[in-house]
Amino acid sequence: MYLIIAIVIIVLIIFTAVQTVQQGTVVVITVFGKYKRILQPGLNMKIPLIEQVYKRISIQNRSVELEFQAVTIDQANVYFKSMLLFSVMDQDDETIQKVAFKFFSEKDLMQALIRTIEGSIRAFVASKKQAEVLASRKEIVDFVKDQIDHTLSTWGYHLQDLQINDITFDQAIIESMSKVVASNNLKAAAENEGQALLITKTKAAEAEGNAIKISAEAEKQAALLRGEGVALFRQAVAKGMSNAAEEMKQANLDTNVILFSMWTEAVKNFAEYGKGNVIFLDGSPNGMEATMKQIQAMMIKKKSETK
Repeated sequence: MYLIIAIVIIVLIIFTAVQTVQQGTVVVITVFGKYKRILQPGLNMKIPLIEQVYKRISIQNRSVELEFQAVTIDQANVYFKSMLLFSVMDQDDETIQKVAFKFFSEKDLMQALIRTIEGSIRAFVASKKQAEVLASRKEIVDFVKDQIDHTLSTWGYHLQDLQINDITFDQAIIESMSKVVASNNLKAAAENEGQALLITKTKAAEAEGNAIKISAEAEKQAALLRGEGVALFRQAVAKGMSNAAEEMKQANLDTNVILFSMWTEAVKNFAEYGKGNVIFLDGSPNGMEATMKQIQAMMIKKKSETK
């Protein structure tokens, strides 16, 4: 009987002496309530009945979601939703002792951590206007990290990351901000439309000016060509008349026949190409004779001027 009791006691002592520590955690051992040592992950041995397990501490990353309210310098309520990622700083004895003995319970640690984060963000937001908060997401994160990293290190923890997932305002503020954005968009659209209309008008004026310039150049060129044609025509007529007059003189014929021929050609052209205009011509022998005399007088006058 005593043998069985002894065996049971020995087995219990062995079982209480063996301590298994899960990966990602460490175990704090105390002796009569005083810190003694740390058991690392794996199979460990401790002195039965003397060494006691005080606390198991996770050294893995831990996250917590935060929702809280802050007030800007212009008295606008801002609502935050954020995610906090933190962990034990390292596995040194000093750090593990801070984590194990700074707070009475895990609940107290989380409450202090959350209130510290919220206080830092509220302090930052209180120095900004509502229009500046939305654009200051990264600044808020950097500010909080700078402010609380030292405090967390005294607790044995390190802030890995702080993500601000959502920033909202009261409904009245959101509606007013939407109206401001809409009015700015309308203003920008009106300015763009005005610029487009100005460009269209400018291009149309340039095109019209270029068209007028091209038309004027064309008219100028046409006038020059018409002048050259008339001059060539006159030269050909004068040359033809000179040759005809010379030939008639050699044949002892009256050169007035040339004038008569020109007269009849003129009358023919009037009749053929006239477009409704009325031209009065004296077709009688006396009228023809008077016209011939006038033409001769003009030619004689022209010759005397050239001499």
